[in-house]
Amino acid sequence: MLAQDTYRSLSTVPTRLVCLDMNGTTVEDDGLVLECFGEALASQGVVPGSAAHQTMLSFVEQTMGSSRLEVFKRLFGAAPEPARAANRVFERGYAAAASGGRVRAVDGAVDVLLRLRDEGVHVALTTGFSRQTQNQILDLLGWTGLVDLSLCPDDAGRGAPYPDMVLTALLALDLDDVRAVMTVGDSRAAVLAGHRAGAGANIGVLTGPHAEADLIEAGADVVVPSVRAVPGVLASRAA
Repeated sequence: MLAQDTYRSLSTVPTRLVCLDMNGTTVEDDGLVLECFGEALASQGVVPGSAAHQTMLSFVEQTMGSSRLEVFKRLFGAAPEPARAANRVFERGYAAAASGGRVRAVDGAVDVLLRLRDEGVHVALTTGFSRQTQNQILDLLGWTGLVDLSLCPDDAGRGAPYPDMVLTALLALDLDDVRAVMTVGDSRAAVLAGHRAGAGANIGVLTGPHAEADLIEAGADVVVPSVRAVPGVLASRAA
């Protein structure tokens, strides 16, 4: 983790929007994403336990935070239909498991969302899931009316690690300075998206698949244990 004094080296433009990733940052599912990826790969003939299956799952872990469909496209190469079919299996499997209680808020996430709202800071939730799955998660958690905006790759054109969702949130909320944006993510892809967008602060959290060194390499200005620390980062920047 970076030292407290590092906060003062970030952009001094006041934060008006916080873009938070969902799975791994504000939402936890005990490995459900990787489990559903494994089932989706098997549905396309990739035998569970085989070298090919393990290699593909390793790639999935490395690219966590990215658009799920884009990950499948990279795994299956030029043939589009296997990727689309695998993604459909993935989304159906995840939705069913989520409805069965496998998805819940990261400890302290709701308090952070409420505090940001009370302090007049806009909040956007971003994901690599489809719109349908994102809406289902928001409904299950009771978050539909809790944030200003929720975005998936289809809303913006591309998902993380591209900057599209961060910039789409900026435009949708009629803000005029990307330095007024703080991003919070648990994966290299999420952090890199904020870095590429030019956000004033990119915060990595250690509740997801990637280690502190990975997040810093991707462009994190600060790495903290969890989303609970976000209000403290905001307060330190304002001091």
